[in-house]
Amino acid sequence: MPRYEYRCRSCGDTFELSRPMAESAAPAVCPVGHADTVKLLSAVAVGGSAAPSAGGDGGGGGCCGGGCCG
Repeated sequence: MPRYEYRCRSCGDTFELSRPMAESAAPAVCPVGHADTVKLLSAVAVGGSAAPSAGGDGGGGGCCGGGCCG
């Protein structure tokens, strides 16, 4: 289930809630009980390693991997 980050406009506290995507825009109450909250935009970092290109030139291949940009 996705986690969404919210900030309370009354007390300034930030908090996270796990809720279905269909409920992401629903109002959220801060842990202190204030109802004036706003959903924050979260930056998502995606990690991993890419497989080497199949182009055979070993140079990375530029923007499309096939050497068409060079």
